[in-house]
Amino acid sequence: MPVPALNQDDHIAGPPDAPLELIMYGDFQCPYCTAAQSIVARVRKRLDGRLRFAFRHLPLHEVHPDAQRAAEASEAAAAQGKFWEMHDLLYENQRDLADLDLSGLALRAGVEIYRFDADLGSERFSRRVAADLESGQASGVTGTPTFFINGVRYVGEKDYASLRDAIKAAL
Repeated sequence: MPVPALNQDDHIAGPPDAPLELIMYGDFQCPYCTAAQSIVARVRKRLDGRLRFAFRHLPLHEVHPDAQRAAEASEAAAAQGKFWEMHDLLYENQRDLADLDLSGLALRAGVEIYRFDADLGSERFSRRVAADLESGQASGVTGTPTFFINGVRYVGEKDYASLRDAIKAAL
């Protein structure tokens, strides 16, 4: 099943005209997603200028009860232009996510805290997270992390060399 094309709602890093596109469906409480962060960072660095990377939410509520709130927190930070900072901090602090003070993390990400707290408290971003979840489910995603390279689901090993080679082969 194809993945929906990137749009203005997606969180994208990299040039818009890059010949390669990597989309990750992730869950901030998933240990495999946390492990994938260093791999994705290496791939992005290696293919700098030739790769657009996008992150989409897929909180697995049944096994990760704090993932939805973390996803909404990343969206509240995104409303202030700090998605990637919050994304990185959430993964860096993933083991403590259940007990984590999301406001404290948001301060570290550099957001205006009163606006962040109001946005997070209003649950205004729950629909945004749900839209990513629905797009993933429509694309056959059942677990995290799941990657798509240039719109095609990647089914190989989730190690650096395998992912890098699959992306380069897409050229």
